Amino acid sequence: MIYTFPVDSGGAPPVVLTIAGSDSGGGAGIQADLKTFTALGCYGTSVVTALTAQNTKGVQAVHTVLSSFVEEQLRSVLDDIDVTAVKTGMLANASIVRAVAHTLKAQPSPPQLVVDPVCVSTSGHTLLEHEALSALTGELLPLATVLTPNMAEASLLLRQRTEDPQPITSIEDMLRAARELCALGPRAVLLKGGHMARGGTRLADVEAAVAAAAGQQVLRVRIEYEGLAPPNANMEILLQAAVQDPAASVRRDAPAVVVDVLCERDDQGEGGGGERCTLFVRPYLDSSSTHGTGCTLSAALACALARGDTRTPLTLPVEILSISLCFTRYHRPTPSDPYPLVRMLIRSNAEVWKQYVQHDFVRQLGQGTLSRERFIHFIKQDYLYLKYYARANGLLAAKSTAYADFAAAAETVLAVVAESKMHVSFSAQWGVDLAELERTPESPACTAYGAYIMDIGLQGDAASLMIALATCLLGYGEVGLWVQIENNPYRKWIEDYSEKITRLRAIITPCLERIEALAVHDPPSPKTLEHWKTIWERCTRLEKDFWDMAMNLS
Repeated sequence: MIYTFPVDSGGAPPVVLTIAGSDSGGGAGIQADLKTFTALGCYGTSVVTALTAQNTKGVQAVHTVLSSFVEEQLRSVLDDIDVTAVKTGMLANASIVRAVAHTLKAQPSPPQLVVDPVCVSTSGHTLLEHEALSALTGELLPLATVLTPNMAEASLLLRQRTEDPQPITSIEDMLRAARELCALGPRAVLLKGGHMARGGTRLADVEAAVAAAAGQQVLRVRIEYEGLAPPNANMEILLQAAVQDPAASVRRDAPAVVVDVLCERDDQGEGGGGERCTLFVRPYLDSSSTHGTGCTLSAALACALARGDTRTPLTLPVEILSISLCFTRYHRPTPSDPYPLVRMLIRSNAEVWKQYVQHDFVRQLGQGTLSRERFIHFIKQDYLYLKYYARANGLLAAKSTAYADFAAAAETVLAVVAESKMHVSFSAQWGVDLAELERTPESPACTAYGAYIMDIGLQGDAASLMIALATCLLGYGEVGLWVQIENNPYRKWIEDYSEKITRLRAIITPCLERIEALAVHDPPSPKTLEHWKTIWERCTRLEKDFWDMAMNLS
């Protein structure tokens, strides 16, 4: 997902300035920057440092602008317009670097600055003269809020600090290099790892690097996962569903990942100093469509700073990093992230989801310590709720247009009917016959949940109803993966139910695929995404309330 900023109603958008070269192909440079500023609700201004003849194949020629004219452009903008954040890209030579640094430093209140140290194009064309590196490190970096080098650029910058810097070939090297770059003056360094390992880095490598850094007293490291199932995130059902597709095998330790390292100076932290680092971990995408991604990322960071986002750079939002991979509001499924929409829904409501799928009711059921009264109360209410669930799936069929969707809804209804029969059979063993099940009054929790999904079915579209129904299906599937069965009075019911969960996996995977297909075929707007999140959150809470009802005998 891409991070989106709220648009002020009635207020002027913040002004952001790009100081960079022009890309005649439109994919990078000031062209990419200005597009990013507009997309993120900022007003873009620009200072051109160089003209390039380039296209999708590479840079063919560069014409550098005189440093005096760069300075004149910069003064013209700053003297008239209230610029709140600046980003630099291609600065070409030492004279331009010094002109930019001196002009920004002379401002009464210098704007926040993102430095993207563009040195060499992807096609190998030099975009920053070697002599300019010392001016960059000595004069511009001390003014920077955030520095955003890739690994090749980081190595070039570190050569200004030592003649023979250590190579950057591992996550540990990235942590070290980011800290050393912080020592050059910027408040924070975002070291991009897209060029490292070329798909050879795994989650195990990331976690090993964090463990190795744990012993360093001045370094605190944390991990942010995006497009992956973090440890203890209660998303195992997504991994299991994907494994059924050989082309999308995603065992938690298997997918290739890309790691970006954010290192921040912590002069005000406990102990009076040191650095703290965040590893942003995402699936590795083997793509050649990377032209301009660095420009887009640094431009997005400048927008965040211009907006006064307190999370940047000290707690950089993961979503901003995704801009460097795609410029859409929803990213499509990939082999390493086959269910991005459902994963996003779970993460948007992670705490309540955890309370639901790790509920005390389930734990006590597995341990055999759940009271008989609570279990029978649950069975009775679940029997009544399943009628709502079957009706809602009937509505889903009515709202669908494809035979495959009709079949899927019908299969779910038949599975619910089979489950209801299991409830009847097991209840009879506990002295509760069918007549008693049918005449049991609905609890408020049962009615609230059933009425909500029916309301979504009657008023909403097929996508909204599908998301509402998925909460139950995926949650029970998640529970079935971890619950421990001990020798207890409920063992037979749990074993029967676990067998049912196994059968349901044949329904779960197509359900996930249909939900993702909805977003791919008709990418949701931010408003639609918020609506889907609201539905997911409400249904997750209603599921939790249902088990609360069983525990409270309410």
